[in-house]
This record gives sequence, C-alpha cells and structure tokens, in this order.
Amino acid sequence: RALEVLGEPRGAWDVVSPTDHLNLHQSTNDTFPTALRIAAIRGLRTLEPAVVSLQEAFQRKERDFAHVVKVGRTELQDAVLTTLGRSMGAFAEALNRDRWRLAQCEERLRVVNLGGTAVGTGLAAPRAYIFRVVDQLREITGLGLARAENLVEATQNADVFVEVSGLLKALASTLVKICGDLRLLSSGPDAGLGEIRLPARQAGSSIMPGKVNPVIPEAVTQAGLLVMGHDHALTMAASLGSLELNPFLPLVAHSLLESFDLLARSCDILRRHAVDGMEADERRCRRDVENATAAATALVPLLGYERTTALVEEAERTGSGIKQTAVALGLVTAEQFDELTSPEAVCRLGHGPPIKQSTNQKINK
Repeated sequence: RALEVLGEPRGAWDVVSPTDHLNLHQSTNDTFPTALRIAAIRGLRTLEPAVVSLQEAFQRKERDFAHVVKVGRTELQDAVLTTLGRSMGAFAEALNRDRWRLAQCEERLRVVNLGGTAVGTGLAAPRAYIFRVVDQLREITGLGLARAENLVEATQNADVFVEVSGLLKALASTLVKICGDLRLLSSGPDAGLGEIRLPARQAGSSIMPGKVNPVIPEAVTQAGLLVMGHDHALTMAASLGSLELNPFLPLVAHSLLESFDLLARSCDILRRHAVDGMEADERRCRRDVENATAAATALVPLLGYERTTALVEEAERTGSGIKQTAVALGLVTAEQFDELTSPEAVCRLGHGPPIKQSTNQKINK
C-alpha cells in the first residue's frame, strides 16, 4: 500500500521494503503482544458500558418491583418472604461488582513490551527507538500505554491475559446465574413459578400451541459457558510458554477477544430483549404469599415458634392457605397478616415493634 501511495509499482522493495522499512526494529515477539493489549483495551471499553446498561436496567426493575412481595427460596425450597425488587437489586449489585473488577483491568493491559524486539533485550534496535516507540504509539492510539520495566519478563509471560480472562469468566458466571434465575422465575406459566413474564421473542413449539420459551436467557447462558471454556483454553496456552517466549499467543488472543465480544453482545441482548420488557405477575406472587408456608415465618415474632408451627400443621392438614388458616383460627386478623407480610416488613433488617395479637384465638399450642 505504501508503494501505491508513492506511485511506485508493487514489489519495488528497493523503494519501500517490508523488512528494512515497514518492520524496521520490530519483532513479532513484541508487536503481537502489544497489539493484543491494545485490542483487549478496546474490547474492554466496549464491554464496560454494556455491563453498566444491564446493571441500570435491573436497578429500574428493582424500583418497579419494590412493592411485589414473593416467596424467597433456598435450595429450590420455599424459605421466607422477600420482594421481587430485592431479587432484581441483587442482580444489579452482582453486575456492579463485575463492573468494578473490569475497571481495574485496563491498568494491567496498558503495560506493553514494545521495543524489546525478540526476547526483551532490545537487540538490533537503536536505544532512541526503544525509548520513543511507546510514546509514539500512545499518541497514535490515544491510550495511556507504558513500556514494561522488565521487557524480558514481559516478553516471556502471558499471566496478565490470564488475570483479565479470569475477570471475564467471573462476569460470565454472574450472567449464567442471573439467566438461570430468570428462567426459573418465568417458568410455567401455569404449573411453574410464574412470578415474572419475559417478552415473547419467538414461537416456542410447532406442537404445543402458545408455548413460549425463554430463548434470550438460554442464548446468554450458552455464551457465558463458551466464555468459561475460552478461559480454560487461554489459561492452558498461557502456561505453555517456553523459556524466552510464549508461542501460543494466537490462541490467547482468539479466546480473549472473542470473550470480550460475546459478553458485550450478551449484556446488550439480555437488556434489550429480556430485562427491559420484563413484567411482574403480582397476582401470582400475592397468591403464593398467602398460601405458602413460607409466609408463616413472618408471623413468628407475633405468635412465637410453637404456635406458628401448629398453624403450619393445621394449614397442611386442611389444605388451606396460611393466611386463611391463621385468620380462621383467630391468630391474626387479615389486616395484621397483610402488615406482617408487607414489603416494608419482610425487607427491613430485623422485625419491628410487636403487633397486638388477636384475642379470638382457637388454638393454643
């Protein structure tokens, strides 16, 4: 291309030589790792805003769903009451932690071994070139690049890429967990949890009319698993460096850059096609709260453990909901139950002042 710009025929190496001019003082061993770091920084700067946007989307849902009380679950079993807003807020906070980790990555990637030539000693390159080349690259790229203090070490080792890939794997793990929860929360719609409704993106079945699958969380889950696989491949490649050079950087580059791309697109797709349009099924959540034995825990501060246990046993024996049974037995009024299972009550740290008990109690146990 340089020859064309100069009006010279291709192959006129005596005018512009690929070795004596274009690649003068350069080695693949310092230019390739430097180029990879620049590409990784750009990938990082594309990923960060995508994570921020997804985090903010969950924060909006945290506010939208703050009033929706639901059954919280541990080990997939009913536990205690919480709110759907708190669930969304937990997703947002996990992404915020990943966002903070990613912000620390760039500092590591800015340190380059350019000027070290073949093994980091700078052999065959003028001192002036070695001390000026990174400054020139910094000006061209607009990135705060710095020459490594130990060019020999920086040429041998690829552990920085392992560190960055590990942080990408952490983000992938967060996304896979979130998507798994979204699939569970939207399961049903009639015989599952059904606490949220995800936007329908495609027909789910040619056999079962009306079936809609959570394809966006499933797609993002697969992308996250692929990122985890890339991290393993990258780690192995980085560990196989021999003596003064790691010859497996092409695999490191492929794995790292594709992980950046997969995660950035996954965050964007999950936000635009699932989270932004997500809705709460408030009636379903309230029905579960009033019927599930998990709601009984909210009554312990008022009734005590023994009487609450008796209440649960009675509800299970009669097949009635916790609220219906508690009111029928005179343990609480409907208003007291609603107060004890309100968003404020189930989300405050510790229970508040005792509520006056109903005096029309039909069991004492």
